[in-house]
Amino acid sequence: TTAADNAAAQLRYPPNVQYNASKLYTVKFLSSCFAGAVAGILGLENWRGFALFLLSVLFTSACLYIKAKGRPAKYFPGGLWELVNPGQENIFSFILVWTLFYGIVHGTFHNQIIISLVPLHRCIS
Repeated sequence: TTAADNAAAQLRYPPNVQYNASKLYTVKFLSSCFAGAVAGILGLENWRGFALFLLSVLFTSACLYIKAKGRPAKYFPGGLWELVNPGQENIFSFILVWTLFYGIVHGTFHNQIIISLVPLHRCIS
């Protein structure tokens, strides 16, 4: 590291850095969960689902880059890499929500419930 990097690092106020990191984590987490729900509802499988995750990471990073006025290093110690890095826990959250919504919308159990309720409905009327 250079002397200029060390001087810039000393100018950061630690509570602000912690606050920004917390908000960045929350935005990335919610974005990955939302993308997982969309992938599950649309019935995406295999690489298409992961492509949607990649697009959501890039879109979220672009929005945060614009919000940081093109200078993410001013707000996050990792700079641009901190914005683009999806984080391992967010990938797992994406997969969890993706499979949950896929199972709810496209699962055979859901279809069996609907099929079993149709004759019951006809008997009641």
